[in-house]
Amino acid sequence: MSVNSLKYNEIIQLLSISNTTLIAVSKTKPIEDLQEMYALGQRDFGENYVQELVDKEAKLPKDIHWHFIGHLQSNKVKYIAPFVHLIHGVDSLKLLQEINKQALKNNRTIDCLLQLHIAEEETKFGLDQSEIEAIKLILPTLHNIRILGFMGMASFSENMVKVKREFIHLKNEFDLFKIWTNQNPMDATSNGISILSMGMSGDYQLAIECGSTMVRIGSLLFGARDYNK
Repeated sequence: MSVNSLKYNEIIQLLSISNTTLIAVSKTKPIEDLQEMYALGQRDFGENYVQELVDKEAKLPKDIHWHFIGHLQSNKVKYIAPFVHLIHGVDSLKLLQEINKQALKNNRTIDCLLQLHIAEEETKFGLDQSEIEAIKLILPTLHNIRILGFMGMASFSENMVKVKREFIHLKNEFDLFKIWTNQNPMDATSNGISILSMGMSGDYQLAIECGSTMVRIGSLLFGARDYNK
């Protein structure tokens, strides 16, 4: 088997204690690997590339929850709007408006997470505080999206003190946004702010300690990726 079933069961057992959801990050991995993971009971899969997600969705069981976790371009939203379960990386107001537009066309309400820029690396995408405030102003007009929480990517670093600081910052912003939505109820947040998506293969345990409710794990489950494929 290409999938590390022992590691999968170990992670699932740990996450069940903290009531944390596992997103199996399956980007670049073949259909067969996803089928193995599906057979183990996994239903939430994360993809970074639109075309790859569309291709896999067409070939795999329809009870899979597909999470788009990469940087999403506005002109590609239309391809995943009919079926995507959760869009993690909403990093601009323009993108949020396009998701709302495509959700309306598909007679859907699409669940989204706002991606905050928490890493010290400039290469990471994400919203800053002024952009969050701008989104707050326009949320009442977006009736076909639901904001369910935040997503963030910590610095790619072995310095766990720095990573923890970034996770704590994201958790604090998440808590503040949750308070704001409770004080300003609207259709766009009717399900409540409940998802904090942070933590990957190298730091997911620390992320859980800092309050993560959803972790995105790939290499621990599927092995290293071969981008040449």
